[in-house]
Amino acid sequence: MQTKRILYAPAGGGVAIITPGLAALKFATIEQIATKDVPTGMPYWIVDASAIPADRTFRAAWELPVDMPDPDGYGSDSSVFPEEVLS
Repeated sequence: MQTKRILYAPAGGGVAIITPGLAALKFATIEQIATKDVPTGMPYWIVDASAIPADRTFRAAWELPVDMPDPDGYGSDSSVFPEEVLS
């Protein structure tokens, strides 16, 4: 079971959560997946799944905490994996 999640704050507000699939994690790191899947220039954070509230009742109102550490990276301008990841 994948225990990490990718978080970012989409332009429209709220919090986007990416759960990488196990198939993708067989050939790419979670950082490579985040860089590919997070929108261009958006900061992202990789967190433990346990940091995500289990109660989804007010999920549309979720926001990233203001005291988030420095991001783990930023989304790239490409939505494909680099060639070295796929070979």
